[in-house]
Amino acid sequence: MAIVKPFKAVRPTRAIVGLVAARPYQSYTVDERESRMDYNPYSFLHIVNPGYKYAQEVTGNERYKLVKNRYLEFKEDGVFVQDEKPSFYVYKIVNRHGQEFNGIIATTSAKDYERDVIKKHEDTIAKREQTFKTYIQTVGFNAEPVLLTYPDNALLAQIIKEAQKGHAEFEFTMTYRDTHYLWKIDDEKILKSIEDEFRNMETIYIADGHHRSSSSYLLYKDEKEKNTNHNGTESYNFFMSYLIPESDLVIHEFNRLIKDLNGLTKEEFLIKLDENYRITNRGKIPYTPSKPHHFSMYLDGEFYSLYLRKANYQFNNALDQLDAQLLYKTILQPLLGIEDLRNDNRIEYVNGQHEMITIKSSVDSGDFKVGFGMCPATVGAIKQIAEEGLKMPPKSTYILPKLRSAITIYEY
Repeated sequence: MAIVKPFKAVRPTRAIVGLVAARPYQSYTVDERESRMDYNPYSFLHIVNPGYKYAQEVTGNERYKLVKNRYLEFKEDGVFVQDEKPSFYVYKIVNRHGQEFNGIIATTSAKDYERDVIKKHEDTIAKREQTFKTYIQTVGFNAEPVLLTYPDNALLAQIIKEAQKGHAEFEFTMTYRDTHYLWKIDDEKILKSIEDEFRNMETIYIADGHHRSSSSYLLYKDEKEKNTNHNGTESYNFFMSYLIPESDLVIHEFNRLIKDLNGLTKEEFLIKLDENYRITNRGKIPYTPSKPHHFSMYLDGEFYSLYLRKANYQFNNALDQLDAQLLYKTILQPLLGIEDLRNDNRIEYVNGQHEMITIKSSVDSGDFKVGFGMCPATVGAIKQIAEEGLKMPPKSTYILPKLRSAITIYEY
């Protein structure tokens, strides 16, 4: 039974929401970030980069306290206002490729995370969990929802469709030409229908935001332990999520670029590859694999197709079937000596929205020696890995939609 609750969101005013909303801080280059902050006084970047006000870099707890101060200033100035009634928020994104995403912004239960009602498929890094936990504990709010997915549901689809017939609270387009819409649901009967429908679901799945959800769970444990009057209704029991049906998720792969051949010559590397793969030289024309367990490779100015020799590889579980794991187990680790996919500086990742020509350009530049392309994972594969309690390698999926910060804010 999944616990999903409405909440009183803090939101930018309608007139300036498009100026406030921002991509995640790390996704901007330094020049992009400074340009937006120079010319847009309403950008949420002013809150998460508070040292900009003093023309210096501020880190750690000092930064977190300044983030809280900037946030309170935005509230005092009327940039942010809080809804009076607990609500669910129907949120629609139409991106520049015409892909459409429809879902509900709500709060979800930290206890469900603990009980594995909210299923995970990626490992998290303890240091990052602790850092973000301390951050939200200090600033007292979260401005970017975790992306969760649930099995397609006819009643929820109808509720979303009906809500979208009404007047949108927000309708704005960002510089990347993604258009965002938000509708508020505060009718008590509909709120109860939404809660009941999620309560009938045995599991929901994290699509994107494993560190944010795990950090929120750590916050819940901390605050619960400190609160002698804990009753389960406090704000720290929940974290903000954007829940969308499985059919709305778009999953791209992360392709791999490697800086060297681990001391092997091209010929030695190809001979070793031949043990587990049928190799075909595809020449100069970019080649993209068309089905699971097949890879494309770009090496020394030529594309190759790699077809797994299945007799040499044993599939013991759902994780073994995943192409990112297969590439790691048969090529990256044993041949190229890459053990730590998260921290080895010899490997870089290119999300699958970029075509194989990007891999070619990166290798041709001399910055990398070889590149690999693969097919994207499926929702079914992600769910099965989560059901089996397994964890995918880092950068196994690039999932859409990518959310903007500060469209709705959850206060602790």
